[in-house]
Amino acid sequence: MFKKILLAVVVFQLSACAELQQAINQLPNGELTNFQIAAGLKEALQNGISNQVTTLAVQDGYFKNELVKILLPAELQKVDRTLRSIGLSNLADEGLKVLNRAAEDAVGEAIPIFSDAIQGMTFVDAKNILLGDKNSATLYLKTATSAALYQKFNPIINNSFKKVGADKIWTDLITRYNNLPLTADVNPDLTDYVTNEALKGVFTMVEVEERGIRANIAKRTSDLLKRVFALQD
Repeated sequence: MFKKILLAVVVFQLSACAELQQAINQLPNGELTNFQIAAGLKEALQNGISNQVTTLAVQDGYFKNELVKILLPAELQKVDRTLRSIGLSNLADEGLKVLNRAAEDAVGEAIPIFSDAIQGMTFVDAKNILLGDKNSATLYLKTATSAALYQKFNPIINNSFKKVGADKIWTDLITRYNNLPLTADVNPDLTDYVTNEALKGVFTMVEVEERGIRANIAKRTSDLLKRVFALQD
């Protein structure tokens, strides 16, 4: 899975580099046109994907990243606390790990969907993003891709649960909890929950990169990025 992701990133970056070089070659007097602004924003979004999102697709990409680690849903927090209080911390930890492994399996599907959205960005989109809020590019991607990402992630996460025996783990965990005295039965839809949490993690990491490029000149790693983002400084 990770090799496929890296290959996709390389292809996208090569395409972006060709577009950026064309843009630079067309500059007659140092002024940026709509085309160059759009190209700069596309490069920034590609950086967000290649520098941040792909780190989620490896083992522990979610589980050991405190920004995006998937925890139990609110209604199951009491399950976690109760199990730990009676000496079943290992079972609780295994349940958390399963949630994050499923997200790590699914996140690679984000790259081609993001690429389509980036390539579809118009000049108007680019200007609005550049002069908008510090996370405007991330919000653009969220609006353009969330529905498609959910449709891709959900069945993969469901299959991942089956592949690693998550059904058995969660059945065991919740059954033990439900059998405790004075507790109400719990039966959450974990596939839907993890899908949405995985998407939050993707957009969190894209936003980290976007804010870095906007705020830190050193992260603007090409001439075009420096010139485009200087417009919003």
